[in-house]
Amino acid sequence: MHFDPQERLGLFIDGSHLYGASRNLGFDVDYKNLLGFFRRQARLVRAAYYTALLENDEYSPLRPLVDWLGYNGYAVITKPAREYTDAAGRRRVRGNIEVEMTVDVLTLAPRLDHAVIFAGDGDLRRMVEAAQQQGVRVTVLSTIRTQPAMVSDELRRQADQFIDLADLAPDITRRQVEPRPRPAPTPRAPERPRATPAEPFRDPVDLPE
Repeated sequence: MHFDPQERLGLFIDGSHLYGASRNLGFDVDYKNLLGFFRRQARLVRAAYYTALLENDEYSPLRPLVDWLGYNGYAVITKPAREYTDAAGRRRVRGNIEVEMTVDVLTLAPRLDHAVIFAGDGDLRRMVEAAQQQGVRVTVLSTIRTQPAMVSDELRRQADQFIDLADLAPDITRRQVEPRPRPAPTPRAPERPRATPAEPFRDPVDLPE
């Protein structure tokens, strides 16, 4: 992947797409690490995260993430999601953010040298082309390592650079905490052995009457 440390960089993230692609690849995104990675690559001007939310839900599982992002370096753009029932009677939610992303990319284009688009929808191909016509280099970030691929061929061909999310995973995955070493077992009193909460899988012992 190629970045110029002096170029002005913008990130535009389709939240639903990034979530689905990372989960299909088997990892969770750490958004702090993601922001830090791109800040090390270039002069980050804007990091925008787009998602749809159900307005009538008392609690959305996305709300804590959206709130955290808004306080930690991201511009968060939300829109109302539409709920519907499919032919099989299952509850579905739809909330496309292509229009919002397109408006922001083209509005910011005069202030950017490079736009990184986390998305896969072929409908964004024309937006990428329009940004390129304004002199902006465009990278599309998605994955082709799932079945089926999560990025359209049209969008990949239009981009100046394509980065597979799987290749970025080591830099943006949640860091795993090393397990603490297990302490040496404490000798047990011989007269009344018993299982303890610290050893829930210990074999049962017959206690004396």
